[in-house]
Amino acid sequence: MSGSRSTEEAAQRAQLASVVFRPDAIALVGASDDPSRLTSRPQRVLRRHGYNGSIVPIHPTGDRIAGERAYQSLAAVPEAPDHAFVMLPSVAVPQAIEDCAAAGVKVATILSAGFSETGARGRRRQDAIVAVARAAGMRLIGPNCLGLINVCGNFALSANAVFEHETLRPGALSVISQSGSMLGAIVTRAQERGLGFSKLISVGNECDLAVGELTHLLVDDADTRAILLFLEALRDADILAAAAQRAFQADKPVIAFMLGRSAAGREAAATHTGTLAADARVAKAFFHANGILCVDVFEALFETAQLVLGHRPPAGRRVGTVTVSGGAAAMVVDRLGLSGIALAPPPAHVVENLAARRIRTTDARVIDLPMGRADGGAYAAVLDELIASDHCDLVLAVQGSNAAYAPDSVRERVLAAKRGGKPLAVFVGPRAERALLLLEEHGVAAFRTPEACASAIQAYLDWHAPQPRARVPETLARVLRAAIRAAGGGWLNEYEAAKVLAAVGIPFAPACVVQSGADPVDLPFPVAAKLLSRDIAHKTDLGGVLLDIADAAALARSVDAILASARSLRPHARIDGVLVQAMQRGLGEAIVGFRRDPQVGPIVLVGAGGSMAEFCGDPAIRLAPVSIATAAAMIGEVPALAPLRGLPMAPLRGLRNRPPGDLSAFAQTIHRLSLLACDATVLEAEINPLIVAAEGVVAVDALVRLADACTGELR
Repeated sequence: MSGSRSTEEAAQRAQLASVVFRPDAIALVGASDDPSRLTSRPQRVLRRHGYNGSIVPIHPTGDRIAGERAYQSLAAVPEAPDHAFVMLPSVAVPQAIEDCAAAGVKVATILSAGFSETGARGRRRQDAIVAVARAAGMRLIGPNCLGLINVCGNFALSANAVFEHETLRPGALSVISQSGSMLGAIVTRAQERGLGFSKLISVGNECDLAVGELTHLLVDDADTRAILLFLEALRDADILAAAAQRAFQADKPVIAFMLGRSAAGREAAATHTGTLAADARVAKAFFHANGILCVDVFEALFETAQLVLGHRPPAGRRVGTVTVSGGAAAMVVDRLGLSGIALAPPPAHVVENLAARRIRTTDARVIDLPMGRADGGAYAAVLDELIASDHCDLVLAVQGSNAAYAPDSVRERVLAAKRGGKPLAVFVGPRAERALLLLEEHGVAAFRTPEACASAIQAYLDWHAPQPRARVPETLARVLRAAIRAAGGGWLNEYEAAKVLAAVGIPFAPACVVQSGADPVDLPFPVAAKLLSRDIAHKTDLGGVLLDIADAAALARSVDAILASARSLRPHARIDGVLVQAMQRGLGEAIVGFRRDPQVGPIVLVGAGGSMAEFCGDPAIRLAPVSIATAAAMIGEVPALAPLRGLPMAPLRGLRNRPPGDLSAFAQTIHRLSLLACDATVLEAEINPLIVAAEGVVAVDALVRLADACTGELR
């Protein structure tokens, strides 16, 4: 980006931030003088939190509302407000937005529900207000949102009841939430922990200003040091990616909590916001690629900030641990182990240094100081050694139940330790409020539950700098385009799919196509015979796949049987013949897939393959294209592929003496499939299985779906 363009964009963001967070005047469209009505609350909230600008209630009867001069319409206001809060029934909102545009309002925040979250009619109503706003150069927040708060600037524009009762503590955290009610929950729980806020934003349906653009504003905000995102969907992934990368460069960590880890959760989120909820696994891949920390426990969303502020991503995933309670430590450690996070035993020099101070310990993975051994400076001394040592990337300090009754014990044990350049997570427990607040006041990350503590630790240890996408060589892109043009559009049959994937260098088993059992085949036996049809996905259900065919006579019978069965059971399907393929053997099977996610764009996935693929756990997912190094890391993330890495896996017996698979060739294949991202015509592709041998890999089955070559539509 050129310097002049960058400067211009920064100036535009500054102007937008001013009218969003620091308006000189705010119009309350639909204000009420009845204190029992929701629409009366924003006026009280504004005054409660010290807003000293002009409040302009708009109500058909005019006169005065809650002591403020009211107007019958925006047109009657002598000077246009910067910002309007629209609180009308959904059917009246389009006219209100037209009135805002005509009056010169720069930003309208819309409380009203009844838009895209309600279906097609609401979507049309939402599209109409967006069109009006864009024509006037006006920005919209919402609809279906509860407002926004600039804590440091004494501007609280919200209908959330929390803000009528809470006294907001200024601080360094800013929050963007796609759920208005959960914004209140975040504030309440965080303030109980002594945490304060700079900006709080409810975005609702995000018809215009969305999470990504608002994140850009927070990156520029001098009062914000960390940005927290409560997400149900990813509506503007490209803009959010750019904002997150700017935040990383500015040393402002972005921490996300994403709903949608189950189908029920995704359905609930979609019903609430009117947008397809993101698959949490895909969202995590997006976060990973863009330097965003991801937590899976709600409380960890705001508790993690203290852990990561002032730090950069770690070099490894090693945790040094000290505790006064073996059971309490085990609750955190158990969750870390499920995520593959290693506890690092103290090295010899740490044990020796502690012994010199008469602190007896061993090389066990957890340094346990029970029954009074933690006092007299011993606990702080262990922390000093762990923080100073390079054998771990983060230190976990576990307190016992006595912290609830002797809160000052954390002074001697934790606060007396020397603070270094390494994150320190302290698990205290839920009922030690004085000890927790004492730690948080001194900038120490303190946790009430083992779940939140483990989630925060995992988020930090999985944190990466934003990762550039792999580049696609232009020569390869040209070869791929030629193969795609030759293939046509829609779902390809397996033989056509293999030709497209071969264009990016993926090796396939030798094969040919026959139209009857009488056709000659020049392949070594044994072979496999598979029905070739772009209209039939599950060929085995029709008897369309036969394996280990030993000779030509058996092949002829098999081909004729496959064709007869398909024509009988699926008479209207397009039958392109039978694919005959040389049988392949290897050490294991994998699935490698590619698709265009509607929210984050091209992704590639890797998992255990074969007919049991869907039962072998979650695949590894990344945004595509990926480098060979990233592809290798993906292989390492799939537990079911451990035997191919030469590692034992309990459910798979008899593999102990087998060699590892060719992981280099495996990673190359993942990388090459991910290069399909360079051509928007390729909508999805899958290799299942990819057979991994001790030397090399070979694909034996493939699916490819292309956009329709003629109309650009999908078949």
